[in-house]
Amino acid sequence: MDARKRPSPRVVGLSWGRIEVDGREAPYKDAKLFPGGSREWDWNETGTRHQPGIQPADVEELVEHGARVVVFGCGMYERLGVCPETLEQLEERGVEVRIHQSEEAVRVYNELAEKEAVGALVHSTC
Repeated sequence: MDARKRPSPRVVGLSWGRIEVDGREAPYKDAKLFPGGSREWDWNETGTRHQPGIQPADVEELVEHGARVVVFGCGMYERLGVCPETLEQLEERGVEVRIHQSEEAVRVYNELAEKEAVGALVHSTC
């Protein structure tokens, strides 16, 4: 997958409860970003909660869209965990993982999006 053919959208703003993505009018509260697009990350779809955290099903869409690197933005105060099974699933598929506080995650994601097939899950509050 050549990230230049289907680039991951750039995050242009992040504040408490608000993620602004290039090319999208309305902001997200929590965002799924992947090569070729983005959408609201609705935790209810997979039963995600702060603990145990990001579920394996949360990342499936990112990998299906060609992400070879996945960045997790675990909240402004890093209260969102990541399930060990999620990390195992990504490792088994050869996907690199980066876990950061959300502001740092957006910085890392935007940098990677310039040259990599990258996906991200970004939580904009706690």
